[in-house]
Amino acid sequence: MTDQDRQKRLAAEAAAAEVEPGMLVGLGTGSTAALVVEALAARVAAGLRIDGGVPTSERTAALARRLGLPLVELGEVPLDLVIDGADEVEQGSLALLKGRGGALLREKIVATASRRRLIVIDQSKLVPQLGRGVLPVELVEFGVRATLARLASLGLHPALRQAADGTPFRSDGGHLIADCATGPIADAAALDRALHAIPGVVETGLFLDLKPRVLVGTPGGEVLTLDS
Repeated sequence: MTDQDRQKRLAAEAAAAEVEPGMLVGLGTGSTAALVVEALAARVAAGLRIDGGVPTSERTAALARRLGLPLVELGEVPLDLVIDGADEVEQGSLALLKGRGGALLREKIVATASRRRLIVIDQSKLVPQLGRGVLPVELVEFGVRATLARLASLGLHPALRQAADGTPFRSDGGHLIADCATGPIADAAALDRALHAIPGVVETGLFLDLKPRVLVGTPGGEVLTLDS
């Protein structure tokens, strides 16, 4: 296990410890979120009773079922808590960049349907400004060349994500994903508005104004808590 993996596991276990009996819990997607599912499943196996988990991807759903976590569909009742990872967390604002796991649309639906949002990361994910890596943007397939040209006109350098077999990657909703090299994002809200104004854009990996609580695993073995 690498030091980064240890940091992730520390934060994931701390997040799972915050789940209380009777909660409806959103379950994120990605390597850190998978550790949360494992830690929560261990608590359920030890006697914790929750009303159910709402997975943000088929991958998360399959892992939860295999580990014996009860799952429910997202309904009208708000979730008590969603626990998810992030690719980048901006220091200070706690704005998030997500979606490298390919589940950004479902992650955003679940995040906005939850009373509380708990983000679990290792220390490397903290950045002074969003845009260190690529920004995922989910697209409908129809007219995708025109949509990519619109993204390029914003200076984003989009590249369609490829699956392991070389075919275009598709989200669980059947959409394509363009990974966009942005450089440091000076105004994330303005960029998010510009992207949503493009026909063919389904969702972006900018998760703004969600007021998350962030648990950060550190090399020293501590878990730091950052509040909005």
